[in-house]
Amino acid sequence: MTDPTIGRLRVDGATLHYEVRGRGPLLLLIPGGTGGAASFDGVADDLAADHTVASYDPRGLSRSPLDDPEARQRVAQHADDAFQLLELLSPDAPARVVGCSSGAIVALHLLTTHPERIERVVAHEPPVVEVLPDAAEHRALLARVQDTFRRDGLMPAAAEFAAGLRRPGADPADARAATEPPPQATARAERTMADMPYFLGRIVPSFMAYVPDVARLEALSDRLVLAGGADSRGELPYRPAAFLAERFGTELIHFPGGHTGLSTHPVAFGDLLRKVLST
Repeated sequence: MTDPTIGRLRVDGATLHYEVRGRGPLLLLIPGGTGGAASFDGVADDLAADHTVASYDPRGLSRSPLDDPEARQRVAQHADDAFQLLELLSPDAPARVVGCSSGAIVALHLLTTHPERIERVVAHEPPVVEVLPDAAEHRALLARVQDTFRRDGLMPAAAEFAAGLRRPGADPADARAATEPPPQATARAERTMADMPYFLGRIVPSFMAYVPDVARLEALSDRLVLAGGADSRGELPYRPAAFLAERFGTELIHFPGGHTGLSTHPVAFGDLLRKVLST
């Protein structure tokens, strides 16, 4: 990998760690889960052949500490963080943005609030479950997860959450086998386990309760690429992207792997991402 240039950006209530590599128009990568900037390590160098690639640790994760560790987390504030990075790194030209999972929720909000700064957004499996007809079931799931977290701790709550994300009738053993990450991703997952309580306790309930401005997204759908995993059809994080693509009359792009295809299939994922960004 090429060593990136490291930067720190003060934002309201936090200090963001960000990394920049390459030359060309800005491509901002917004990670999901607890992966941080490192979740894009498998694709960033290739993308940097055509872009100035910026990735970062979202506020509260890894190397981006909060001023107040107990501060409430909101999608709008995370999207403003991304906007501040755009203003810093590409003040005179619109940028391209890629978001995965919870990072894709941030990307959707960024598009609806600052469309003049965005040339294209690729949103891979944003779990905006409030758009679904059965949203009430998923609110009940999130309530169960939080109850389990408070009563029994992190790992039982994580297991409850993972079970709720699987497609109905799926075998948990098959899901684990299908998403087995490469060794470097496994090592990274071990390093970021410390962020799991924050993610599951603070990011998940807030972000999955977020209601996007669907009418605004539809009006901007010519610059929005909704994406899902080829192996995650029917799973909860896949369904909102499929639902919105059908509503907007746009194509749902299928990336290799499942919800974590960025980690499990980085080369093929990156190749398709370059094609999508170039069209």
